[in-house]
Amino acid sequence: MHIKQYIFVFLICIYSQSLSAALSIQFWQTSSGARVYFVESNELPILDIRIEFAAGSSRNSPDKSGLANLTRHLLNLGAGGLSEDEIAKAFADVGAQLGGNFDADRAGLTLRTLSNKREREQALDIFSRIIQSPEFPQDILQREKTRIIASIRESRTKPDYIADRALMEMLYGDHPYGLNDAGEIETVEKIQPNDLLAFYQSHYIAPNTVVAIIGDIDKKEAEKFAESLTENLPKDANDRHIPPVENPIGQIKKIAHPASQSHIQLAYPGIRRSDPDYFPLLVGNYILGGGGFVSRLMEEIRQQRGLAYSVYSFFSPLREKGPFQIGLQTKKEQSEEALVLTRAVLKDFIEEGPSEQELIAAKQNIIGGFPLRLDSNKKILGYLAMIGFYNLPLTYLDDYLKAVETVTTAQIKDAFQRRIHPENMVTVIVGAVAQ
Repeated sequence: MHIKQYIFVFLICIYSQSLSAALSIQFWQTSSGARVYFVESNELPILDIRIEFAAGSSRNSPDKSGLANLTRHLLNLGAGGLSEDEIAKAFADVGAQLGGNFDADRAGLTLRTLSNKREREQALDIFSRIIQSPEFPQDILQREKTRIIASIRESRTKPDYIADRALMEMLYGDHPYGLNDAGEIETVEKIQPNDLLAFYQSHYIAPNTVVAIIGDIDKKEAEKFAESLTENLPKDANDRHIPPVENPIGQIKKIAHPASQSHIQLAYPGIRRSDPDYFPLLVGNYILGGGGFVSRLMEEIRQQRGLAYSVYSFFSPLREKGPFQIGLQTKKEQSEEALVLTRAVLKDFIEEGPSEQELIAAKQNIIGGFPLRLDSNKKILGYLAMIGFYNLPLTYLDDYLKAVETVTTAQIKDAFQRRIHPENMVTVIVGAVAQ
């Protein structure tokens, strides 16, 4: 065994042992059917809670695009008999912080509060009202619709937004993943309070809820809090499943724009979050374009040719196949050359796979950087929610480094050849040179 491989094995043993000692994930279900993931952490007098629902933008219909985003956004702008100002004041009085997240699959809220009895009880009472008794006031909805429409209108002038929207429409077609998270001006304008209420009752349902908790409380207290946050959620509804993603036919779209640079994006359906190819593709993508200055794309396109300041690639795993994307910006007159080279680097990587030296370096960087992914309760909370939402094993974090270390060059080559077909990738160039 090579000396570096001995070092990897040693690091994995050390990290895995510390993870197991620090992160004992406990799991149970509430009486309403919500799934709870809990880690006790007594280093600081802090309690962090994240609650998530299968209520992301993919749950929209084309004629109500933007409804999912508005529903989540208005949860804390009037709930349980309290106005948005009263909610904000109640959190501020105890130093609690409210946050949120939203993507194609998930809609969620986060709460950070002191774990002391008075502070946490007030914060949890308000948090519970937001989650279980939203009111969706007409005047607040109209205000937020106006704000979102103005934001969409402004975004439509920006090349990166234009490229992203065109790319997702080409990649996913009529699939729900092709819908815009924020919606479209024409659809947002039509949304009414009864639409928000109907969406909430259909998608913010207990059986589809994940509660992640980490902080300075014991399991008995965590059980009580999880019950109080979910006991009055809707119990069931006709919640539709996300359909499988079909692979596209390769095409390129060139969009004129006055920007000084061309924005180039390429995409192909990638992987599901629970995909068995996840780790070979993760490590392989680090070598291809996810590793910054040590990646092949950066070396060939920036370092060797000077065609772009940055170039990157990434997978965005979702419940169904999320996108695999490559992106770069370059001078307009260099856009065709940069695109040809990008495709050539990708094609060579898929055909030949990485070298052993590239694999060792990628593993070393991924393994060495892994502790930084778990160096705060907030980051751990995000992993707990992800593990719960996508039904990953409770040992996922313990297994992560071992899975990275076992990846081989042959597995990477095989996974990329089966999963990514460059000739069928969709491509967008915003700011293309006029023909």
